[in-house]
Amino acid sequence: MPKMKTKSAVKKRFKITATGKVKVTQAGKRHGMIKRSNKFIRDARGTAVLCDADAKIVKQFMPYGNKK
Repeated sequence: MPKMKTKSAVKKRFKITATGKVKVTQAGKRHGMIKRSNKFIRDARGTAVLCDADAKIVKQFMPYGNKK
């Protein structure tokens, strides 16, 4: 039986925490910062945790991620 492959796009964009939650970087910070408010830029720092429904979809593409 061959190994299952992880989706390349998923491994670049998501990480799985030790408790099994899916961590993702905040969206909307690549370009066009001049038109964004300072509040938006400040709030979009760092990472966020996906909700359970979205995390379930992402985990399907990561067969060897932690499935907690």
